[in-house]
Amino acid sequence: MYALFLLPLLYIIIFKYVPMYGAQIAFKEFNVTKGINGSPWVGFAQFERFFQSHEFWRLLKNTFSISLYTLIASFPFPILLALGLNYVRNRRFKNTVQMVTYAPYFISLVVLVGLMLQFMDPRTGLINTMLGWFGAGPYHFMAEASWFQSIYVWSHIWQNVGFSCIIFLATLSGIDPALHEAAVIDGASKIQRMRHIDLPGIMPIAIILLILNTGQMLETGFEKILLMQNALNLRSSEVIDTYVYKVGLVSQAMNFSYATAIGLFKAIIGFVLLLIVNQTAKKLKQESLW
Repeated sequence: MYALFLLPLLYIIIFKYVPMYGAQIAFKEFNVTKGINGSPWVGFAQFERFFQSHEFWRLLKNTFSISLYTLIASFPFPILLALGLNYVRNRRFKNTVQMVTYAPYFISLVVLVGLMLQFMDPRTGLINTMLGWFGAGPYHFMAEASWFQSIYVWSHIWQNVGFSCIIFLATLSGIDPALHEAAVIDGASKIQRMRHIDLPGIMPIAIILLILNTGQMLETGFEKILLMQNALNLRSSEVIDTYVYKVGLVSQAMNFSYATAIGLFKAIIGFVLLLIVNQTAKKLKQESLW
């Protein structure tokens, strides 16, 4: 067991803790030739530069709005899907639904965004073709900043809902069957059994997942947003992750210190949110991480 535990422990140490040494360049004016230790300290100058930037509030608003939208919209669907599948007795139908809902999770993000662009193409896309049958459109969905967040969130739900419900199905399978048998004898309907047996049974796991998801609220899915992003929807699609990428790697004057400071700020906010939600769960007598 210790040998099995060693591999993930080494992974966490090497790829999660060792890189923290480089986070100090957020407080320096990093120079590649001088290295991390030789670069001069500038204190909180990089953070102040970001806070005073005209991009600060826009980035913060876009990041929080996309993250909160994703969290609220996607959280109930795996639970509802798991509850529904738990009561399906036709095995062939149940397996088909599971396959159809799980399959999108294994589609590459590059392929997924490519499919979205094809389906929503204003001239040849399937969606605009169907809208044309009813005399509507065509609409250039990816060029409208107001559409970006909804397209991102609902495509995320479609891709992840099936895989996310696995943990809830596993939890439901662990509920004592005697509780359902007693409820059936007392004349409880399926809805009542869901409400009084299944939901309380999966609530501790749901709370833990909610806490973990809140801690990662600002992790908006950099790859997908970057692939969906264009000059026309940039007003609502530019988030902290994409901005850090552009400032630190794409810009001609690559500023590693500034990009690191922004990334560190995002990590601190995520950690604070995790602490707040965990403490709130404890006060409400719910499950918590510690």
